[in-house]
Amino acid sequence: MHTRLLEGQWYTTEELARRLGVDASTLRRWRTAEPMQGPPFIRLTSRVTVYSAHDVEEWLRSHRVEPGRAA
Repeated sequence: MHTRLLEGQWYTTEELARRLGVDASTLRRWRTAEPMQGPPFIRLTSRVTVYSAHDVEEWLRSHRVEPGRAA
């Protein structure tokens, strides 16, 4: 499925970190981990990275653990 990138809400690293309740450095570490972790992102410049709200929601859904199904 293709995400329409020009539609919807976008978060900076700092904004998404606040929404997820993690430090911005956590998101930066996820982006540079091997293999990469965290939600998909777009690097606009060497200092500006943004996250699509749609991509973040999909990523969160894929990491959801339902009680009784956890390993």
